[in-house]
Amino acid sequence: MPLQKIKRSYRKTRYVVYKETLVNFKEHLWAFIGAFVGMGILSWLQYEAFPQQDYVFLIGSFGASCVLIYGVIQSPLAQPRNLIGGHLLSAVIGVSLQKLMPEMVWLSAPLAVALSIVAMQMTKTLHPPGGATALIAVTGSPQIKTLGYEYVLNPVLSGAMILLIIALIFNNIPHNRQYPSAPAVIKFKKFRKALKKSVKV
Repeated sequence: MPLQKIKRSYRKTRYVVYKETLVNFKEHLWAFIGAFVGMGILSWLQYEAFPQQDYVFLIGSFGASCVLIYGVIQSPLAQPRNLIGGHLLSAVIGVSLQKLMPEMVWLSAPLAVALSIVAMQMTKTLHPPGGATALIAVTGSPQIKTLGYEYVLNPVLSGAMILLIIALIFNNIPHNRQYPSAPAVIKFKKFRKALKKSVKV
């Protein structure tokens, strides 16, 4: 391999490593605040507001959603459509499989994840934590399983909406952060225009 090519590869690698490990205190601060407040509200509801009731507000997949919607806000996988749609679709699939095959967890668990991925891909709502939401519906505690389709509305929809509202507030306070990302906003505006035209026709 020529020396010039090696040097060029080294420069590219050094740039990528430097960029990825660059400490941006403001970015980290806002990611921390958003995640802390979003998960904090869900934790408060779970352990302080309704400790005596059987309400579930916290599921593991919300932690992964926080990484995306507060830490990687420009990612297509972190946009509101993906957050809400991905969790909802996956929850419906997970609950359905849990009801269809309650005794065959060895089969329903992988099926729930695999079908959720395909459903999210087909609807353009891919959100990686959705796979965990489907898996929790199948392998979760008896408390989760007894919820049935209520699991889709609470904790999944209610929790995702709380996280989204906090993301819309805290991700847009600093000038250098915008959520939803610009491409997502443009797509939404185009969708709204198309919807208005179809209603007029």
